[in-house]
Amino acid sequence: MTPWQPLTQSEQLTDIARESFEQPIVIFKHSTTCSISAMAKGKVDRQWDDAGLDNAKMYYLDLLRYRPISQEIAQKFSVAHESPQLLLIQNGECSYHASHMGIKLSEVKQALGN
Repeated sequence: MTPWQPLTQSEQLTDIARESFEQPIVIFKHSTTCSISAMAKGKVDRQWDDAGLDNAKMYYLDLLRYRPISQEIAQKFSVAHESPQLLLIQNGECSYHASHMGIKLSEVKQALGN
């Protein structure tokens, strides 16, 4: 089971940037009304246990409820907004991102050097 942490306040982005110096942070941006987003989230959920990313902290952003936070993520980490989208934050920066069906936990693991 994916250990999602809800991302509901823009102030959390400061914490995420700081935490990313201690452990990798993954942000998953999800549109709850989009079937492609639902498929991508389901794929992440199914692959999580076998992905070997136990040291990463996972944040989940509901785009429909917290759309302004998505724009702040785009600005703070210099990544264009997409949905669904997965970002890997390390040392205060986005070191990997993917969207739609291009989201693969194996690539996140590879970006971490695991």
